[in-house]
Amino acid sequence: MSWKSSTTDPRTVIGYLGLGSNVGDRRAHLQAAVHALAAHGVTPLKSSCTYETDPVGEILDQPDFLNACLRVETASRPIALLDACKAVERELGRAAGGPRHGPRPIDVDVLLLGDVELHHERLSLPHEQVLARRFVLIPLLELDFDLQTPAGDRLADALARLPVTEGVRRGGPPLAT
Repeated sequence: MSWKSSTTDPRTVIGYLGLGSNVGDRRAHLQAAVHALAAHGVTPLKSSCTYETDPVGEILDQPDFLNACLRVETASRPIALLDACKAVERELGRAAGGPRHGPRPIDVDVLLLGDVELHHERLSLPHEQVLARRFVLIPLLELDFDLQTPAGDRLADALARLPVTEGVRRGGPPLAT
């Protein structure tokens, strides 16, 4: 695993997080997550617009999600960043357990972290679904159209290969960072 530092501080790295909510005031949950990340050593730099998205995965009969992606800067190593994201989820009311892909007030996923490739029992980087989900690719490409995985897979090419059956609609302006 290599550590590609950000341009502003050699001890930090640029990463990308995915945010999602489909319970309660979805936008307020996403915004609260942005604010809560700073207390965990994660600096949000920029947010994509928000997107209304159809549920995907194992439970399709649930409310639509509101999703966004964040460009962040952090000195946290991958597992520490995952722990920070899970702490934010707990602080914002997400209970541990629950059905996989089920309804939730907040979801914070680590999608990309510099040029890190990692396969750990708790975390894979890049995120295992980053090239397969329109609701992830569209907001990521809004943040940086030239994004690639550490292996050189262009996210724009991955999006072009996906069928348009997964509903992703612009939901609103970017979150405040």
